[in-house]
Amino acid sequence: MVLIFAVIAAGVFYLRPPILSSLRNLAFDAYQRIAPAPALPDAPIRVVHIDESSLVRLGQWPWSRATIAELTQRLGDAGAAAIAFDVLFAEPDRTSPEQLLAAAPAARRAALARALGDAESHDARFAASLDQFPTVLAASLHDQANGVLFPLRAGFAVAGDDPSPYLRNLPGVATSLPALSDAADGVGFINWLPDGDQVVRRVPLLLRHNDEIAPSLALEALRVAFGASTYVVRSANASGTSAFGAHTGINAIKVGPLTIPTDAEGQVWLRFRAYDEREAVPAWQVLDSSFEPGQFEGAIVLVGASAPGLMDLRATPLDASIPGVQLHRQLLEQILAGNFLQRPDFAPGIELLIAMLAIVVLAIAAPRFGPSINAAIGFALVAAIWLLGIVLFVQSNYLFDPIFPTLAALVFAAGATTYFYQRTEHQRADIRRAFGQYVAPSVIRQLTAHPERLKLGGEVRELSILVCDIRGFSKIAERMSAEQLTAFINSFLTPLSDIVIENGGTIDKYMGDAILAFWNAPLDQADHAARACRAAMQIMSRLEGLNTVWQSEAEAAGRPFEQVRIGIGVNTGECCVGNLGSERRFDYSAIGDNVNIASRLESLTKAYGLTLLISEQTRNGAANAGLIEADLVRLHGREGATRVYTATLEQGAADPAHTAFLDAFRQGRFDEARALLTQLQTTSHAGFAGLYANYKHRLERAGDMAPSDWAGVYDPERK
Repeated sequence: MVLIFAVIAAGVFYLRPPILSSLRNLAFDAYQRIAPAPALPDAPIRVVHIDESSLVRLGQWPWSRATIAELTQRLGDAGAAAIAFDVLFAEPDRTSPEQLLAAAPAARRAALARALGDAESHDARFAASLDQFPTVLAASLHDQANGVLFPLRAGFAVAGDDPSPYLRNLPGVATSLPALSDAADGVGFINWLPDGDQVVRRVPLLLRHNDEIAPSLALEALRVAFGASTYVVRSANASGTSAFGAHTGINAIKVGPLTIPTDAEGQVWLRFRAYDEREAVPAWQVLDSSFEPGQFEGAIVLVGASAPGLMDLRATPLDASIPGVQLHRQLLEQILAGNFLQRPDFAPGIELLIAMLAIVVLAIAAPRFGPSINAAIGFALVAAIWLLGIVLFVQSNYLFDPIFPTLAALVFAAGATTYFYQRTEHQRADIRRAFGQYVAPSVIRQLTAHPERLKLGGEVRELSILVCDIRGFSKIAERMSAEQLTAFINSFLTPLSDIVIENGGTIDKYMGDAILAFWNAPLDQADHAARACRAAMQIMSRLEGLNTVWQSEAEAAGRPFEQVRIGIGVNTGECCVGNLGSERRFDYSAIGDNVNIASRLESLTKAYGLTLLISEQTRNGAANAGLIEADLVRLHGREGATRVYTATLEQGAADPAHTAFLDAFRQGRFDEARALLTQLQTTSHAGFAGLYANYKHRLERAGDMAPSDWAGVYDPERK
């Protein structure tokens, strides 16, 4: 399962569906909100806003180019290092004298021409101010080819691979009037490439316009401010940036003394700070000289619209809407501060490796711990992945994607949970199927709730074993048809099975007319010996009622009836218990010498004429069962003697004469033993008649044997 998930995860990672990119962007946004970029009050970047207050004072947009020329003049006189306009001047100024003259009715055109005289064109005035100071104008690239060339004012040098294939190609361009573009020191595009949710997270420094590379407005502002004439684009396989022959795109752009690291497409991830409108200077303050001239000294000044009606608003991870010119500002501040977000080419590989490690950790933990611990491990892994991403972002400006490792871990955890849940359900079904007919429902509930408590492979543990068999079954079977015999066996084994199960026992097997059961497996039972003894006594009691029923049935069928008698042997000791059998068929069963002893005790009941024989080991575990010692027996295969006990349904406390008899019998005091035995045969319960008959026979055989040659142990093998 781990390998399957790993392959699927690697495949999804390789395909990179859009949903992963969208979720990754949301994670990066969360980083930005947790730790936004610090303000840089000393950065030499200033913004002049064409804001609502300026529109109120100076009139609606577009303003006269004469006004724009005056604005440029004042900023230039204040010592601006570069003045960049985030505004397109694509059409002639309609308020310029020549435009007014052309638009006037023919009847009034001559009079208007005399009134205007040699008034200078507003566009010419603006062009003159552009030419006088270090200025940059805007251009806008688009997808519709229109045959217009980008007014490139800078050169490009390339180190390494050709960067053009990695740059977005936009074949159309809208520019300011050629006279204005020619007068400016630089022209840069003002395009953004927002993500699908229209949030700006990365900004392109370079785009491609057909066969030419075009710089952004911010990049041109830097070049003009530094007085540089050329950009150096460093791509893969350039000196110092070997990609070992792989073509991985752009690495960095050098402008003046600055080197700007980029992604393969020439874009820069922005680490945003919250927008503060108070940091900008309204345009009207510049025009009426109500500003501090020193604040523009040596600064790059960006002029752009902030009034909502001018439609130059953008969404960022921190702000739903900020003026587009502020994006240029934050980009320039980041470049000058050298505070770049890093998303290197090897980042996806690291993220894939972490995802695989998370899957391995969960795979190791899943079979070893319960659901709650595994859930805690899963949440801890996810928290660690996110914490790692936050720490890397805050400490190293590293953009680590936590989404894919998190999703990989969660999907694997869900799959593992489903798998283990199904396996547990199958296991529970197997347990119910395997034990449903052999143990009590309460035991099944415990096993299904805690299957780990069941060792199905086999284990050695102490059991109390009960064997019950019908005496003279062959003679009984001869009187019945097959159908009658089947009904008889079922009527016998069913109530016996119920008694075993009600006392918490496990039915091992049915052997024709016999039943084998045990206690203390599959679950622990501290009182297993007492349970076995109690079940034996209940079976004896139940047999009396069954005999009454069977007698009635025999009389109704017109066949003779003979009381059904049984023998029960109970022993306690270590056995091997578990799934025993072949690979094709097995049962939950117990084997071992102690099982054989229980069977021999059951067989020995015939020699004593008793219904029940219980070993000393069982009696020691059931001290309050009211058992009476029956004999010392040397069982087949054992050298030592086994002390056995019995009980009858009607017995009370043991007759003192019985204890005295056993003592005299075993010590070879034969005359005393015979006298006590005669008394017991007269006064004791009829259920002990066979036992005392056995002793009488053994006393007769003892004759006048010397006590030193007498052990008092019954050996069934020697008659």
